[in-house]
Amino acid sequence: MRRPTSRPTAATKSRRVPAAALLATATLLAATACAGADRPEGEGGGTPAADLRLDATTPAATGPVKKANWLLEDEPDSLDLDAQGSSAGRVVLTNVCERLYQLQPDMTTKPQLAEKAESTDHGRKLTFTVRDDVTFHDGTKLTADDVLWSLKRHASKDMEQSDEFENVTSMKKTAPHRVTVTFKTPDAMFLKAMAGDAGIVWNKKQVTKSGKEFGTPGQPDACSGPYELARWKSGDSIAIRAYDDYWGKKPLTREVVFRWASDSALVNALKTGAADGAYAESPNTAAALRADKDLKQYYGPSTAALALIPTDRGGLTDPKIRRALSLSLDRTGIADSGYGGLVQPWATPVGSGAWGYEKTAFAAAQKKLTRLAPASPTASDLARAKKLVKEAGAPTDPVVIGTDASQGRTVIANATRAALQRVGIRAEIKTVPTAQFEEFYSDPSARADIDVLVGDWYISKADPMGFYDNGLSDSSNNWVGFKDAAYDRQVKQALGTLDDAARAELAVTVQRTFVESAVWIPVAQVPTILVLDRKLTGPTASQSYLYYPWAAQLGARKG
Repeated sequence: MRRPTSRPTAATKSRRVPAAALLATATLLAATACAGADRPEGEGGGTPAADLRLDATTPAATGPVKKANWLLEDEPDSLDLDAQGSSAGRVVLTNVCERLYQLQPDMTTKPQLAEKAESTDHGRKLTFTVRDDVTFHDGTKLTADDVLWSLKRHASKDMEQSDEFENVTSMKKTAPHRVTVTFKTPDAMFLKAMAGDAGIVWNKKQVTKSGKEFGTPGQPDACSGPYELARWKSGDSIAIRAYDDYWGKKPLTREVVFRWASDSALVNALKTGAADGAYAESPNTAAALRADKDLKQYYGPSTAALALIPTDRGGLTDPKIRRALSLSLDRTGIADSGYGGLVQPWATPVGSGAWGYEKTAFAAAQKKLTRLAPASPTASDLARAKKLVKEAGAPTDPVVIGTDASQGRTVIANATRAALQRVGIRAEIKTVPTAQFEEFYSDPSARADIDVLVGDWYISKADPMGFYDNGLSDSSNNWVGFKDAAYDRQVKQALGTLDDAARAELAVTVQRTFVESAVWIPVAQVPTILVLDRKLTGPTASQSYLYYPWAAQLGARKG
């Protein structure tokens, strides 16, 4: 799902990271380039980008914990993810609610509340077999009727996940434990969506009973996960406790209490031990905590990436100029000097967390594309870039780079200006307040006088095809007006290809076209950051923490 831009036209939604979230990772790094880095295993100084290691998991816990205190950056507006799909609410509810499929720490998916899913009618029907040994937290049994009701609720107009169902023609209960979804055309992304918020199974009885108050303080949850909602004191805290009758493996930590703080308050809570952990989003969090010997930081795979997004005006409307910029951009300099090595130079506009299948094929394709988006430009790269500029003709007007004053975006904007100047193109930076910058994503008139935006994105599905609909001719995120009939055809073919190996082959082809045409210009991939008290271990370190019950594996660390 893409946020907060206008809804995409394809069924493969991508979700844009709010600036305060993804660039938190980026901004903190510039401030800590000289600080000692606490690597996932062992100690070390600053981490060169080339040496950055991403681990999907943390060491397994060896003992139980009575209570853990966890920090969020904001209090959730709602715990009804159909109505309000905030990251804060998701970090809590991923331990309370379950989905038909489950995203794993390594970003693969497996059946969860559905025992299996069978595709028939040449991919136009998908039948879920629902587990019969699951109870909701009020003790009632989860049934296929709850599954069907939940899917229909997700699909309702104006619900957060409704665009996951645009290709659906019908959803029916076809046996006591079976629900069948019928599609207009085969849909490879739908099963991926079932591991996200579109796959949550609600307790129909409880949601109906709560009515409009569902998801607000004082209301019970309507889920079946390893934890149940114990209390929500508005303005103070949210607590979840282990559900004794959970059908799966019981959690090691009995209770998790969530509070929210930002900036110095969040840092102080972690430093003093008032909080035991957090998935870092604040610009100051990880920077201020990297040298703390009582805390560890873990970096995991994510789909998040930094990219330059060209608009429909100025010199970058010419693909040769865009390719020249990509060839001349010093990504290693951005990563090492600007971000302490905690982002990696990257040749595609989506991070490696999207490789939920066929990882070897995607890794090889990523490596090949460094010839178009090198980590550090060589003399040969700059010569190629200058040749492209000569063929196209250097723009007469300076290229305007849009950014806000956050340190992360400022670093990239300056590097972009330097890259353009290196190949004989004048450039200038336009800095606006963060609130105004956010409007660039959704309002074409707001970006009417900029040529390229310093952007940040992640996708909610572990599949690169969850991103490349952004290059479709009719995509609202194809700002530069890229049009390629073969590309459109291949994207749509990939979205309907259910076989992973075959879809990966198509995805690699689509990806190559996207990068060769520089529809967006990739800069770096950005990891997930987990900050944790050294006495604790176990949670996932990957982006799966938004969809996987990470708290259920939180526990004591040996020694």
